[in-house]
Amino acid sequence: MTTCVFIQIRCRPGSTYKVAEEIALREIHSELYSTSGDYDLLMKVYIPEGQDVGKYINDELLDIQGIERSLTTMTFKVF
Repeated sequence: MTTCVFIQIRCRPGSTYKVAEEIALREIHSELYSTSGDYDLLMKVYIPEGQDVGKYINDELLDIQGIERSLTTMTFKVF
């Protein structure tokens, strides 16, 4: 079973669209939204079964130029 996580991403000023385009090219997300508030993007990701969540996010996402900070929210049960 895959693990669903939500990742909020803060981008350097002026880089949000470039970051979003790079994420889209990597095809690692289920959904990707621009948001208001402390973070610029919100993405929903299904982590492949057997993968370490932190390592997967670090390897597949956090090397994108323009990302300043991320906040990952783990999910548990669907209602």
